Amino acid sequence: MIDVKALSKSFGDHLVLDSIDQHIYPGEKVVIIGPSGSGKSTFLRCLNLLEEPSAGTITFDGQVITDPKADIDKIRQQMGMVFQHFNLFPNMTIRRNITLAPVRTKLMSQAEADDTATALLKRVGLEEKADAYPAQLSGGQKQRIAIVRALAMKPKVMLFDEPTSALDPEMVGEVLEVMKELAQEGMTMVVVTHEMGFAREVGTRVLFMDGGKILEENEPHAFFSDPKEQRTRDFLSKVL
Repeated sequence: MIDVKALSKSFGDHLVLDSIDQHIYPGEKVVIIGPSGSGKSTFLRCLNLLEEPSAGTITFDGQVITDPKADIDKIRQQMGMVFQHFNLFPNMTIRRNITLAPVRTKLMSQAEADDTATALLKRVGLEEKADAYPAQLSGGQKQRIAIVRALAMKPKVMLFDEPTSALDPEMVGEVLEVMKELAQEGMTMVVVTHEMGFAREVGTRVLFMDGGKILEENEPHAFFSDPKEQRTRDFLSKVL
């Protein structure tokens, strides 16, 4: 579904991503871990061109999205993105936050979008919050709404950029629960996270990044029980 070839990204003289090759297949749950500053979030944000790669190509669903002629806005409609800090519109109700994009992009009529919003809110146990505003919600509730908002566009892949790192510890579980359900339903997911339990339980593949490279990747059991690289072992010894 996503094919990355020789992807590099520099900010000025600072090389953040160093010639990365990666394939993400439909239905995979790829979890990216690594120390701060290793390039994890930059890699994720390059996948839908929120960050412009300095070199390399990215193909999504057969389309080369790094081609200047690609309609990136149309492509992004199929790639749901959930950020660390929710990014909800504070001046809109929860229902309007969810229905705005599907209606504006003509994916749905307002009535269809309202029905979709109701069904998705029910699914995450927040149907009673439809007419509330973001300021009236807890962090965990806001993040569940952010996931719902991305799902309302019926994306083919969901990208999560440290979705629980801004939350109080007791709110982390409710967000991870929604993500686990999505995974069980077969959604293709790429997740940057510090939650090793989630990586172990939900991931189909774990990537370890450091210094702008993918140093190691494996299925979760082998990755956590028998890491090959010394750098991976050092990192896991600090976080597990």
